[in-house]
Order: sequence, then structure tokens, then C-alpha cells
Amino acid sequence: MENKEYRNISRRDFLKTAGAAAAAVGLSGCAGGSESPASVGGAGEMTYRTNHKTGDKVSLLGYGCMRWPMKPGPDGNGDVVDQQTVERLVDYAIEHGVNYFDAAPVYCQGYCEESTGKALSRHPRGEHYIATKLSNQTFYRAGLRGKELLDASVGMYHESMKLFRTDYLDYYLFHSLGSNFNDLNGRIFDCGVAEYFLKEREAGRIRNLGFSFHGDVEVFDYLLQKSGIDWDFVQIQMNYVDWKHAQGASVGAEYLYGELAKRNIPVVIMEPLLGGRLSNMPSHIVARLKQREPQRSVASWAFRYAGTFPEVLTVLSGMTYMEHLQDNISSYSPLVPLNEQEFAFLYDTVDMMMDYPTIPCNDCKYCMPCPYGIDIPGVLLHYNKCVNEGNIVADESSMNYRKARRAFLVGYDRSVPKLRQADHCIACKECVPLCPQSINIPAEMLKINAFAEELKRSR
Repeated sequence: MENKEYRNISRRDFLKTAGAAAAAVGLSGCAGGSESPASVGGAGEMTYRTNHKTGDKVSLLGYGCMRWPMKPGPDGNGDVVDQQTVERLVDYAIEHGVNYFDAAPVYCQGYCEESTGKALSRHPRGEHYIATKLSNQTFYRAGLRGKELLDASVGMYHESMKLFRTDYLDYYLFHSLGSNFNDLNGRIFDCGVAEYFLKEREAGRIRNLGFSFHGDVEVFDYLLQKSGIDWDFVQIQMNYVDWKHAQGASVGAEYLYGELAKRNIPVVIMEPLLGGRLSNMPSHIVARLKQREPQRSVASWAFRYAGTFPEVLTVLSGMTYMEHLQDNISSYSPLVPLNEQEFAFLYDTVDMMMDYPTIPCNDCKYCMPCPYGIDIPGVLLHYNKCVNEGNIVADESSMNYRKARRAFLVGYDRSVPKLRQADHCIACKECVPLCPQSINIPAEMLKINAFAEELKRSR
């Protein structure tokens, strides 16, 4: 069960922990290892953490490959990865010290591993770390069980190595564990998957075996305490909002990080920006952050926060654009850890953000494609944007009602094609089990559509 005493840490203890983390990061690296910079031209010195289990020197900034740039396919039937841009991004990242690349078979409409493998194959294999995942939840939800599920899972694993042009994987994860025990046992234990991949680790074809977590804290505790697996690393969602204010069914990062740290398990961070929500915030919160650090981006606060904790091995960011890559590299070249006062500043900032009830969509696109063509992330992100800009106004007597009404409706049509808007949702619920944030997507579509229809009827 969840450690309630730890989870309900007081403000004083939080600041004490934050201060200790800020001090410790300057003295030690991940899980008892060391931290060191490496000179790279034009970008300062990238900070590295040493994995105490393998000796790997891993860049504190890891490249999350789930958001590679896409472009229309040559046959006009959907989008494909923009390979030329991907290679330019990978080359720049490696040139500036980034050496950890995180992929999965299901990312980028299934193109992620092939695209990332092509880009990385142009660089010496021993100079970067490949992380990818067993995304066998797709097979499990399609009804595969037992030996059929094991065979499909093994096939996915070998296909990953083929696409990455390698005969070993540096970091391999059981993808998105935590929704419930039936899912965990069915996907990993009952069918022999765990046993098979433990043998692959023993044979050296998997150098580090871990899992990415979303969901039930009891599943998390079971995996750490009772599964019988000695995990080499664990990937969790952690940022300065989720530390104490995780939404929906998500578990507070305070608890997740604490359980891993006390077991000396290296931590890989995903969603340091909450799917971009920590770089797209209400204007007065942006102004607050910029006033404190005028020369730094708003996003840099989130990256410095995640990197300050000493058990963190690497912080993943899905960087679609070169300017995002350059900014994030600057945040870790080198890392300037947060001090106690800066932790307190962020903690107070989060309290202010709670007044803006955005939907916890991280734009991961796990819910896509919708069988009815709805652009689910597009709808949710437009709504969140209007929340942050103060354009969700229901009272027609409000001074800014007409302006807010126009901003919502015009922006909605510009960002989401009419045939892909929320009014086409029939509540089939196929998306619900796919959302790692446990969003009740049909309910949100109904709410947003009702709001949009009410605005259309008003004057």
C-alpha cells in the first residue's frame, strides 16, 4: 500500500527535501554514481549521470522520440515521419552531448523505431544508448493470451533490434505498466514474458531491464516489492506539478521517486513539461517565472527541477523542433540545480496554477487514431489553451464574454477541422483504456461540445 506518511509530506519537509536534493546533485550522480560534464562546442558542458549498475555515462537530457516531426505521406494517405528533419535533430543532439534516445514500437503511428534507427545508424553504436519498449498492450487488448501473446511479444522485441540495426538494447522497458493487476499479470507474468526477458538480460542482449509506469500505486508497489525482479531502472512521470498535484488516477511523483530512491534504482523521467503544459501557461504565471529568471525560458524551470534530484539518470523530452532541442540542451549544459528558495518559488507557482482547471492531456496520442476520426488531443489542447488564456467564459454578462467566445470558436475551427471535432464522439469508449492519464475522454468530449454549442447559440 502507498506510504501515506511520505505522500503527505509537509511544506517544511518538502523544502528540506528539495534543499537536500539541490545540495546532493552537486556531490553525487545517479544512484550512488558520479556526475560529470563533457565539453561540447558551442553549448557549454552537458551534464552526465553515471548509472551505478552499468557504469553508463548518460546525458541528463534524453531524447524522447515519440514526437518526431511528421509530414504528409507521398501517397496522400496519412502522415509519415519527416526523416530528413529527424536526422538533423539527432545529429545536433549527439554533437551537443545527448546520448540517450527513447523510442517505442507504437510511437509516431508505428514509424518511430525505424526512423530513429535510421538516424542513429549514421553514428557509432557504442557512443549512444538505445532505449525502447515492449508495447505488447496492443496485442493483449486484441485478445492474445498465453503462448500467442509471448510469441507476439518476442517478435516485437526482435523487430525492434532489426529496426535499430543492433544485436543488443541498452535500456528495455515493459511499456506502461500500472493500470491494474489483471493487465499486469496477463501481459507480463502469466504468459512467460517476464521470464523470457529476464533470460535475455542474463544473456546480455538487454543491458538494463525496467518498466514505465502509469496508474495504480498498488501495482507500482508490487513491482518493486513482490515481483521478484531486480529492476535496473524505472521510468516515471515527474515534474513540479505532479510532485504533489498529480491529476486523475496518476500517482504523485513525490511517492514514486521516493520509493525508487530508497531502493537505489535509477530513475528516468518522462513528461517533465506535462506534455507542454508547463511551457504554455497563463500569462501572469509566465510573467512570474520570467521576472525571476529573465534570461531563461519558462520550460527551463521544469528541466532544472527534474534534473536537480540526484537519483534521476536522464530526463526525457519529446523535442519536435530545433529551438526546443537547443533550449533544453542549454538547461543541462551544465545543469544549474535549483536551490531551496527556487523550489519554494515553484511550489507556490503550482498553487497558483491550480486555479486553472486544465484537462491533464499530455498529447501522447496513445488514444489515436479515433475510430470516428476525432482529433482527441487537438480538441483537449485547444480547450486547455483557452483555459490558460481566460477564454472559457460561460456568463454572457462578463465583460470579456464576446472576445472569449470568438477566441474559442474561431480558434477551435482553425486548430481542429470540423469533421474531427468533439461533436462526432459517440462515446464508444475505445480510447478510455488507452489514456495513461486516466482521462474520461468521452465525458470531456461531451463537455467541450456542449460548451461550444452553447457559445454558438449565444450572441
